[in-house]
Amino acid sequence: MDMVKIEKGMEMIIEALGKNVDRKKLKDTPKRVAKMYEEIFSGVDVDPKKVLGKVFKEEFNELVLVKDINFYSICEHHFLPFFGKAHVAYLPDGNNVVGISKIARLVDVLSKRPQLQERMTNQIVDIIMDVLTPQGAMAIIEAEHMCMIMRGIKKPGTKIVTSAMRGIFLRDLRTRTEALNLISSSIRF
Repeated sequence: MDMVKIEKGMEMIIEALGKNVDRKKLKDTPKRVAKMYEEIFSGVDVDPKKVLGKVFKEEFNELVLVKDINFYSICEHHFLPFFGKAHVAYLPDGNNVVGISKIARLVDVLSKRPQLQERMTNQIVDIIMDVLTPQGAMAIIEAEHMCMIMRGIKKPGTKIVTSAMRGIFLRDLRTRTEALNLISSSIRF
């Protein structure tokens, strides 16, 4: 990541807004923005397949669901945030499972780059299918987009929901329904 270019770009934006970049309260803003971008775009150079880490051999062929994974990302269209929850399920092939925290890390890495919600949803299931070779994978993402809240249509509270399904989740209604019911339930212990 070229921090110097980010700083210079932010200086240009401040100047284009008619503000003095040397003003006391704005002087360090380009550096702060560059540092912030380094953090919020930390997934840019990370191989998301490697995030899943070690695949474990385990005789398990029942549904695995990691739900309510909080995330934030930056929409590549307007460079404004979108944020929400991801729900990710897969049905192992009776052989390969992964540490459950790795699913949340996968969402984290994919969200920490200029992103589109639709693309991110597909990337999650495609990577799980590729790395774990399960019977199927599914991701549902629900998010609020600041580009719909702050500008344009200006509709706070509007949620965008995207889903992607592969394998058994496309073919078998019972499996898909089980996952969707678990996602929508609020199981309490």
